[in-house]
Amino acid sequence: MPDIHDAAASGYSKGAATYVKGRPDYPAEVEVWLREGLALGQGRTVLDLGAGTGKFIPKLRKTGAKIIAVEPIPAMLAQLIELNPGITAKQGSAERIPLDDASVDAVVCAQAFHWFARHEALAEIHRVLKPGGVLGLIWNVQDESVAWVAALSEIMHPYEGNTPRHHTQEWKRLFPAHGFGPLVERRFPNNHTGSPEHVIVDRVLSTSFIAALPAIEQNRVASEVRRLIATSPGIAGKSEVSFPYVTAAYSCTRIG
Repeated sequence: MPDIHDAAASGYSKGAATYVKGRPDYPAEVEVWLREGLALGQGRTVLDLGAGTGKFIPKLRKTGAKIIAVEPIPAMLAQLIELNPGITAKQGSAERIPLDDASVDAVVCAQAFHWFARHEALAEIHRVLKPGGVLGLIWNVQDESVAWVAALSEIMHPYEGNTPRHHTQEWKRLFPAHGFGPLVERRFPNNHTGSPEHVIVDRVLSTSFIAALPAIEQNRVASEVRRLIATSPGIAGKSEVSFPYVTAAYSCTRIG
């Protein structure tokens, strides 16, 4: 699979089903951002690039726009198609988007852009966007101002290696970008509520570099996470917890 980081290719191939369970949805404010910030609606076409299992597709559907999903990893693409019957879905990468020039009104990268934050990918996004079209980038970011969330990140960091992550902000080095206007940022509070196993343990196990680990190492990480849950004030002993996130959304317009 060209253009795909090893952690993504291995981890997401193994952990596609866990990804579906462990990842949060997006807050309602995102629907306004899509309509107003990205000008999505009836008669418009949007590309969900690096679409994964299709977690963002329900938000795109609510705009009324035509949706095309592109995802490079077969296991993730299979989950997307199963969960979103009838969707136009194609295998492809950010550097090799299987669409014509100036064919979409918007490109959205949900939880994905840090994986392919390269000039070649931006040039390809520019190619498929119509003049005046909009690039939208969005992430659900763990709120580490909460003590147990910060402790959870400490459990995960030793396994990160050179895996691209949103929190490093390396992706921002591409901006301002040739052919695009300035980035406009919006931030929204968000929570993922459910059982600790789903919203915390599965969230950790769905992380690419954790999912890529041998089973014995994954089990060790899961045990550490369960110990953290059992000893952290506010979540210890609870059958339902809320994992706090901040949803960070960015948009910029194709010019020229």
